Amino acid sequence: MACDSGSDSQVTDTNSDETIVLRMSHFMPAPSVMNTQAFEPWAKKIEEESNGRIKIENYPGAMLSEPDATYDAAAKGTVDIGIQLQGYTSGRFPLSQIAELPGMSNSALQMSCLMQTLYDNGTIAGEYDDTHVLALWGLGPGVLHSNEPIAVPSDMKGLRIRRPSAVAGDIIESMGAAPVGLPATDIYTSLQRGVIDGLSLPWDGVPIFRVNELVDNHTNIPLYSSSFVMTMNKAKYDSLPDDLKKVIDDNSGMVFSQMVGNLTGEGDITALQAAKDAGNNIIDIPDPLNDPNWSEPLKQGSQKYLDSLNISAADADAIYKEVQEVSQACKI
Repeated sequence: MACDSGSDSQVTDTNSDETIVLRMSHFMPAPSVMNTQAFEPWAKKIEEESNGRIKIENYPGAMLSEPDATYDAAAKGTVDIGIQLQGYTSGRFPLSQIAELPGMSNSALQMSCLMQTLYDNGTIAGEYDDTHVLALWGLGPGVLHSNEPIAVPSDMKGLRIRRPSAVAGDIIESMGAAPVGLPATDIYTSLQRGVIDGLSLPWDGVPIFRVNELVDNHTNIPLYSSSFVMTMNKAKYDSLPDDLKKVIDDNSGMVFSQMVGNLTGEGDITALQAAKDAGNNIIDIPDPLNDPNWSEPLKQGSQKYLDSLNISAADADAIYKEVQEVSQACKI
């Protein structure tokens, strides 16, 4: 029976052999690797393993929900499955975003393990109580791409730099730049029109959002990391019979997280090599927390974010330490 949560998906008697249609929404472009090699195959696998009793309709490119409102759309039932960057909804996932801070992750695979583990062990699970989480995963480190070279923090002073989250914004601001919040889908036009002077983005996003067509200076520095949550409307999940829940569960969690982490990690390597092959200017700063120029502003930006959390300093420090410990365990 369809829930009255606002979804107009076709839901039939779950005890029959009729098809249950679930609408999946995300902002990644249709041709992107994440869509074609992760989301579409996942939907197909669910359909096959359910013997056609579940059909997942995939809507990429923010066709059904805005990039910063997709989690809420899944919670409310406007869509059945939503995929969103936590950082797109400022203040909604404050503990989850501690994992985004500098030094927590050096690869998409490590960040994926970190996020899924923090959810599975209960550290951040309470932030997602209004939905049924399917998986969490991470991207590779967000690096800088700019019109002019950025070798030291002072080079960023006065620049307008796109930031994807509050964490990245605090770090960018600590270096004297003006953080500009906008979704990845608006990067190209914002660069083209001079709204921003540069941006922070993982390498795999450079070709996806056509940054390589407009920018040829890259500061290869792990400033922060971003993560995704893939979640399902709770009432819709609960309405499924146990055997169909098992089909979804068997293809979710760490299994899916590590698969996507591998994909995006490979994308980082490919995009970085493409920039090198194109003769782009690449400034490598592999260990900024121990770099005399970058260490202090990065630590200041991290502390600013921790201080902004609506919890005691002791609790913030304890969670920060726990995230560090899980990060080390996930290091590959």
